[in-house]
Amino acid sequence: MTTRTSLAGHDRRTAPVRRVPGTLLACLLLLPLLLAGPAAVPAWAGKKAADLVADGQPIDLHQEKYRQLFRELEKKHHFSAKELETIFAGQTISRRVLELMDRQWEARPYYKYAPLFLTPKNIRKGRENLRRYRSLLDRIEQRFGVDREIVVAIWGIETRYGTHQGKFNVLQTLNTLFDAYPRRSKFFRKQLVHFLLLCRENNVDPRTVMGSYAGAFGQTQFIPSSFRAYAVSFDGDSRRDVWNSVPDVLASIANYLKRFGWTLHGPIYADIGHELKDHRLLAARLKGRKGRVPVELVRRVQGLDLPSSPGNRPLSIVGLELAPGSGHEMRYIAAYPNFQAITQWNHSNRYAMAVTELAQAFRTADSRRSQ
Repeated sequence: MTTRTSLAGHDRRTAPVRRVPGTLLACLLLLPLLLAGPAAVPAWAGKKAADLVADGQPIDLHQEKYRQLFRELEKKHHFSAKELETIFAGQTISRRVLELMDRQWEARPYYKYAPLFLTPKNIRKGRENLRRYRSLLDRIEQRFGVDREIVVAIWGIETRYGTHQGKFNVLQTLNTLFDAYPRRSKFFRKQLVHFLLLCRENNVDPRTVMGSYAGAFGQTQFIPSSFRAYAVSFDGDSRRDVWNSVPDVLASIANYLKRFGWTLHGPIYADIGHELKDHRLLAARLKGRKGRVPVELVRRVQGLDLPSSPGNRPLSIVGLELAPGSGHEMRYIAAYPNFQAITQWNHSNRYAMAVTELAQAFRTADSRRSQ
């Protein structure tokens, strides 16, 4: 499924990147606000959201932002005032949600992040599920054109194959993040609206749904807008059940990746060494998901025979941190459109690589056993 390229002879260290100290960077970012005067500086500037509120603090539903939200829900989406009163009554802040939002796992270096998911148990359970749901995955591959190992790997990383769907009340989480997480308040306001709509569409009581500290839920860990856009029913009924229906769960994951251009059996990544040999590759890496370069450029400057890219689409350049003492600081990969599709699911390159390597582990283990 995944193409890897031998890197013999490419073992030089990358030049160390000079970083601006965190305190200085924060001052530089806030300088325009400080120059504009005290009134221009947000109350949360330089502080963590959890430091500004108390756990269990009641949410003031009379704030103008909530008044505007309720007007939108009533006029545009036809909720009644009584329904909204029932749904929002007694909403409080979860300080734990705010604490977790400020220290997410994807911020860890890859050599610390990947082992959280590439465990013997996760690999073994994934292989078992590939066998158990073979006929279902046959139909999903045929319908959506997405490799089964990747679908099962995402399932495994998100919820350990459905066994860990989250212990946070999603309604409280979304209200907490809308009300008390200023950096992304607008985003979570949008998710709160989508959440109420999907609950109504699927006859679910919004006060009862449990999920993650970021408002994701079900075995897919979809955020509300993703559920409404990409979840599908694949078990013969009309309800999109990502909580209890394995066919719906796996088909919904596949549908998401299909919508972002997945190519069945296409390359996902190729190792390109421990050093980037051209400024255009360095620039692409610094741009993150938006940095793209032609596959022919990577071939030429890195001196490697890389597989073609489906549709000749450009590649991303990703750096993955290696453990101290490994002999190198970074491992660089060329990320193909399939890899880029995974980063649409979760924007972290570390996440996409963990998914890919878990899927590789399923296939490697199966091939070893058949020998």
